[in-house]
Amino acid sequence: MGVLIDASILIESERGRLDLEPHVERHGDNEAFLSVITASELLHGVHRATVPDVRARRAAFVEGVLERFPLLSVDLTCARAHARLWAELRQTGAVIGPHDLWLAATCVAHGLTMVTGNVREFARVPGLDLEVWAD
Repeated sequence: MGVLIDASILIESERGRLDLEPHVERHGDNEAFLSVITASELLHGVHRATVPDVRARRAAFVEGVLERFPLLSVDLTCARAHARLWAELRQTGAVIGPHDLWLAATCVAHGLTMVTGNVREFARVPGLDLEVWAD
């Protein structure tokens, strides 16, 4: 089964606290994806960096990640899953952040497991398979 990698995992890797390689190898490069939402979150981190060296290092890391993993776009299938999950979570009072909701919907729409360090948030989504990568 394929996985969708959350920004929290990639940030841990950038900070040297997680070696992605053994985890990605377990799933295979062709089964590990990023969402365009995650791409935006990572690029936002680049633009927020005020120190030139930090910005350059962060940009290099992000561009490497974006080249390595296939990106999944938000499409109508994702939008349908998003609308259903949003309604369900709202009814139960367990709404999650808007970016995380799009990521969860992408997983549901594509039959993927969410790889995240943010289990507390994603665990609220019914039927979402979660995986935590840690060293």
